[in-house]
Parts: sequence; C-alpha cells; structure tokens
Amino acid sequence: MTGPNPRTVWTMLLVLVSGFALSQAFRTAAAIVGPALSQAFALTPQQLGLFAAAFHFSFAGLQLFMGMGIDVYGPRRTIVVAFPFAILGALVTASAQGYWMLIAGQVLTGIGCAPAFLVCTVFVARSFGAERFAAVNGAALGIGSVGLLLTGTPLAWMVENLSWRAGYVALAVIAVAAWLAIFFFVREQAPPESHHDLDVMGALRGYGEIFTLRHTLGIFALAFTTYSSFMALRGLWLGPMLIERHGFSLVAAGNVAIGISVVGMIGPPMFGRFDPGDARRRRWIMACALGSAACFTVMAFNPGAALDVVLALVIAMVSGFGTLQYADVRSAYPPHLTGRAMAVFTMAMFLGVAVMQWFTGGVASVAKGMGVETYAAVLGAIAMSLVAGTVAFKVLPGPRKLESDPDS
Repeated sequence: MTGPNPRTVWTMLLVLVSGFALSQAFRTAAAIVGPALSQAFALTPQQLGLFAAAFHFSFAGLQLFMGMGIDVYGPRRTIVVAFPFAILGALVTASAQGYWMLIAGQVLTGIGCAPAFLVCTVFVARSFGAERFAAVNGAALGIGSVGLLLTGTPLAWMVENLSWRAGYVALAVIAVAAWLAIFFFVREQAPPESHHDLDVMGALRGYGEIFTLRHTLGIFALAFTTYSSFMALRGLWLGPMLIERHGFSLVAAGNVAIGISVVGMIGPPMFGRFDPGDARRRRWIMACALGSAACFTVMAFNPGAALDVVLALVIAMVSGFGTLQYADVRSAYPPHLTGRAMAVFTMAMFLGVAVMQWFTGGVASVAKGMGVETYAAVLGAIAMSLVAGTVAFKVLPGPRKLESDPDS
C-alpha cells in the first residue's frame, strides 16, 4: 500500500464508500416506492420503467466527465462538488406534484451520485497494490451495498406507515450526513506521476486512446448487460413481481429485498477474495453471467414463490462477479488510463441499467397488451440480454497480454 498511514487510508475509503452506499439506495428505491407511485400518479409500467431509468441515464451520461474530473482534480473535489445534486434531487422527488417532476428529481439524483463508486475504485487503485485491488475493491462494493438495506424493509415500512415522500426526505438527510463526512474526513491523494501535467484536453485524448484499443468493445458489451440485469430485478421489478405474482404485502416484499441485499453484500468481497487472476478470470466472468441468465430463465416460467425468492438470492450472490469485471478492466489498460477506463466501464454498466429498465418497462407494457404474463416477458428478456452480452465478450478480441497467456 502506498500512503503514509494504512489506518487513515482505510478510514478515508470507508467514508467515500458512504457516498456509494447512498447511491445504491437511491438507485434501488423504485422497487419499493414503485407501487405507491403508480397509484399516486396513475403510471403505466413503461412510465415506471422510465422513472427508474432516469437516474441511470444521467448517472451513466456523466461518467466520462466524472472520470476526467477525478484524473484532473482528484476524487475528493469531484465528489464534494457533485454529491449535493443528489440531495437536491431527493428533495425534488419528495415534493413532486407530477410525473415529470419525478423524472427531474431522478435526473438530479443521478448527477449527484455519478462519481460515487468511481471515486472509491480510483482511490483503491491508487492506494493499494495491483495484487490487492480485486479484494479491496470487492470489500468496498460489499460494504457499499449497505445502502441496499435502506431500500428494503425500512423504506417499505416508511411507505406503508408514512408515505413514499417521507422515504425520499429520509434518504436526503442521510445523504447530507455522508457529504459532510466526505468533506471533513477525506483528503485529496497525490495523483500518479503521469497525471501531474494532465489537463482537460489531455484527459479527452485519453478517452480517445481507450476507444481505439481493440478489446474495449467486448469488455463493455458485457458490462452493458451484467449489472443491469441484477438492477432490473432488485431496483425495479422485484417488489411488483412479488406483490402481483405471489400476493406478498409491501413489507413482505421489503423483507425479501433485505435478504437479497444482505446476500448482495457477501458476493463482491467473496469474488474479490477468490479472484483467480488474469489468466482464468475471464472464464469465471462468462460462467457467472450464463449462470445468472439460467436463473432468470427459470424465474420467467413462474416456478412458485419459494423458488422465485431462492433464485433471486442466487442472482444476488452471483452478481458479485462484477468485482472480477473491474479487476479485468484494471489489468486491461495502462496505469495512466485507470481512472478514465473505470469511468468508461462504469458508464457502460449504468447505460445498460438505464436501457434495461426502460426496455423492460416497454416489454411489460407490450406483454400486458398481448395477454402475456408481465414478469415472464420481463425476466425472459433479461435472460436473453445476458446471453447476448456473454457471447459478445467471448467472440470479440480480448486484451493482447491475456490472449498471449497459454493458460488463458
């Protein structure tokens, strides 16, 4: 580890992770507040899908700029400037009087949360050796998943006993506390030597270099479908599916969401701990993606409440292989491009989330009009997207140094 004091480095990382935890909470709130919003504003499934997707469109659309900000100005300055927009967005959503005000709140929240995990990932890359990156980054992902717990039973209880508006106010208050902690406890890191004279135009040229590398397309094709599949379930369709398909109450659905969130906290550090290394990592990634696709396929056939819940828990655990995808990105690009490569990767992931939530909302509306069970169509579409992303990852060129390894 580089840096003066390991304990101080870990403290700063945990404080940065608090911002990521709030980002996790904001992006998954729709799964719990969705039924209440649909009733309050008479939303169609497609409108609800767009509401959930709006956060991710703005989040993903700013990743390149956030990567530039981190490389030019540093992680602390970037998150301190951006995160207040998340607080504002939560308050706008809480006070919304119409559908488009809901969308505006989601967009603002997505802007504020845009650098939340990226600053953690770059902080880990700069503060820990390459051999520890997957394990430490996986731990950060797992700890940050505490935010998912907020949008399980606690948010469901608030929606049932107070209102969905109270839930967003509570998230805004917690976000203020996270911002204050970051402001007072995180210090800016010294950038790598190659960053000392970096300006905005230099950062833009770095993005051009990333997009000219032959392995970029395959990496980001899979990124577009993996996290988006889990978030489509946990962040949008889980609550409505359990309530409408199996007759769960909102609090019961929230309890399932809590269970999925707890399991989701275990997955990233587990995969980080057992990272097989550059030579075999890509095989693990493909196996996990196809395993998730198989689970979604079985769920599409409505196997019953118990099996739906069990398969959702399996998907949550397997989703931790995203840690391996981040490690794959770190090994595929030179150190001076780390921040921007992570930004492009994160952009692909969250554009995928936005498109998946918007797309599955459309699938749900079409299925309803055709008399097809909504969740069979939605879950089947998610499974097919995962298979398509995995095929692209397999057949498109990989990084040369990995392909040249006889064990890969």
